[in-house]
Amino acid sequence: MHACVLERIGEPLRLVERPALVPAPGQLRLAVSACAVCRTDLHVIDGELPSVPLPVVPGHEIVGRVIEVGEGVAGWRVGERAGVPWLGWACGQCAACRRGAENLCPFARFTGYQQDGGFATEALIDAGFALRIPERYGDREAAPLLCAGLIGWRALAAAGPAARLGLYGFGAAAHIIAQVARHRGQEVVAFVRPGDESAAAFARAVGARYALGSDLAPPEQLDAAIIFAPVGALVPQALRAVRPGGTVVCAGIHMSEIPAFPYEILWGERVLRSVANLTRRDAHDFLEFAGRHPIATSTTAYPLAAANEALRDLRQGRISGAAVLQPR
Repeated sequence: MHACVLERIGEPLRLVERPALVPAPGQLRLAVSACAVCRTDLHVIDGELPSVPLPVVPGHEIVGRVIEVGEGVAGWRVGERAGVPWLGWACGQCAACRRGAENLCPFARFTGYQQDGGFATEALIDAGFALRIPERYGDREAAPLLCAGLIGWRALAAAGPAARLGLYGFGAAAHIIAQVARHRGQEVVAFVRPGDESAAAFARAVGARYALGSDLAPPEQLDAAIIFAPVGALVPQALRAVRPGGTVVCAGIHMSEIPAFPYEILWGERVLRSVANLTRRDAHDFLEFAGRHPIATSTTAYPLAAANEALRDLRQGRISGAAVLQPR
């Protein structure tokens, strides 16, 4: 097999040849057909997440075919398609898991971070965390659903029943969730980098009623806002944009420092909260919704050998939607 490996924090990935993977009991071995590239991969590579175990293979939006079933696995067969999300394993025994919050399990392992991911021709996944993908989506189209879609879905739930929803940072997650919101009858206001007319046009094309620079106020106050961009300075901006009683959700796994802001923009029972990771229930609910409602994922394909190019394009804001590695 071949894999793109992070060997040192901050350095480019290195394409290496490795022995074929061997599934442990309870695991599936997959032939990777597509793996989307996520901003969290940049956070891993840049060392912005704690204690990155090196070497590691990034990538956590994986679509593949089962090529080997580990001992004790039931419900999966060779040849079936499986999806692999960010949450790769949780203990099921701790207080968080027992209350249904496996996303907060202190012993959880995350794909492409604490266990090798999908920037490779093969990957392993605990069978209990593998996902079934709606047939209406091809491999490349499905890959962004497995993190951008899932985290966006959890953030949308955290935002509550917002009739008017703001989305700050219009990349892979926002372009999916804008469509979900429109299917649910919500009005979407997109906030993009000031002056980025291409991003504004893209946002309108996937369902945003308005697309504005992130430095501007919306035409009317929002009921809720979701911040996908890892920019702490957007938090006060979003709080000013939501009505009293509204909610601002920070949806990223890492964010630059949030600047001090006056209490008056939080006052009025506004809520500021974060979402962390995802649960299997999130995944099942979202993929069931995506099976019933068409979601057009905008993707740019790269071969596995061009993983560093895909990461660079993502970092520099050159991608509309999601970059997807296609190893085969």
